[in-house]
Amino acid sequence: MKGVEMKKELSPKQREELLTALKARFEKNMNRHEGLDWAKVRARLEADTEKLWSLNEMERTGGEPDVVGHDKKTDEYIVFDCSAETPKGRTSVCYDREGLESRKEHRPKNTAMDMAAAMGIELLTEEQYLELQKSGDFDTKTSSWVKTPSDMRKLGGALYCDRRYGRVFVGHNGAQSYYAARAFRGWLRV
Repeated sequence: MKGVEMKKELSPKQREELLTALKARFEKNMNRHEGLDWAKVRARLEADTEKLWSLNEMERTGGEPDVVGHDKKTDEYIVFDCSAETPKGRTSVCYDREGLESRKEHRPKNTAMDMAAAMGIELLTEEQYLELQKSGDFDTKTSSWVKTPSDMRKLGGALYCDRRYGRVFVGHNGAQSYYAARAFRGWLRV
């Protein structure tokens, strides 16, 4: 429905369910955010209904968002998708619209870049992905698209990352590629 803006607000019940899930994940994974206080994170989340909606989209699609840092300059919390494997609700997508349009047949329903934009989040960069991997073993059976530098994208390629054999790999595919075991990981500042 072009031209119709979707309401990006959660019901009180959805908000409370999300905050409960986020708090449980925050407390279970203190290694990701040592020294941060849940009460301050929660206050920040409750103050921004649109970002709370984006976090719910991350959660709804299997990303298991969690706080991974705090930007002291802006006083914003950094949230990454922290699911063990690539988010299940975002698989079988090519990298971007240009990649999708270049496919002659067997087009996927969506793209990583379009989904992320609709969710109000951004794809992790290669550097952010490597940072995430320092806090655990992610994508040992799957892979995740990451934000691709524009010079590489102009040449038709797109980057993905995964962990195999005890180390993290950065690979490349044509942006039109898509796989049942590849989605994307996103991030958000709150």
